[in-house]
Amino acid sequence: MKSYVGKSLEEVLNIASEELSIPVEEISYEIIKEEKKLFSKKIEIMVFTIADVIEFSENYVKKVLNDLSLEDEVKSTLDDGVIRIALNTSHNAVLIGKNGQTLQALNSVVRQAVSHQFKRHYSILLDINSYKDEKYEKLIRMATRIAREVQKTKVNAVLDPMTSDERRIIHNALSKMKNIKTESSGQGYKRQITIYYVE
Repeated sequence: MKSYVGKSLEEVLNIASEELSIPVEEISYEIIKEEKKLFSKKIEIMVFTIADVIEFSENYVKKVLNDLSLEDEVKSTLDDGVIRIALNTSHNAVLIGKNGQTLQALNSVVRQAVSHQFKRHYSILLDINSYKDEKYEKLIRMATRIAREVQKTKVNAVLDPMTSDERRIIHNALSKMKNIKTESSGQGYKRQITIYYVE
């Protein structure tokens, strides 16, 4: 993170854009100081990049694991706008929890901490020993099988409630299937996908 000072927000953003070699519209920033005098104005902003977000996310996860007295190995990547954080600890099963509920809760806490710190929403996905990737594969197989059944019978099907990342994977997987349309409905933890037959 780096601060920039100028006479207007536009000027400061242009300075940051030139120095960082990124377009103004892609700059994430927070106004940290604004002074108005009779004939002048001074503004200071804190600019942060995706690398700052990834570093904060990693450090936050490491602190949580350290507070739980768990040894950790944390590795992050940026994949199509999603910050993927792979964890490996001395107690993987404990952090995954029943049906991945503990992992999902930890993911939510990290996402909230990042949103609070940077005043912006980022897609963050925690995974432990490829647990999520394996679960995604199973969900895609299950949803594809059900979608084929919907194609044959022309009867819509409602899937069990899932997390937002799991729903996104299924929407993407079924998006190219003929005569199939998917929609999410419901609130919070009860949000689920309906697979519709369409002519």
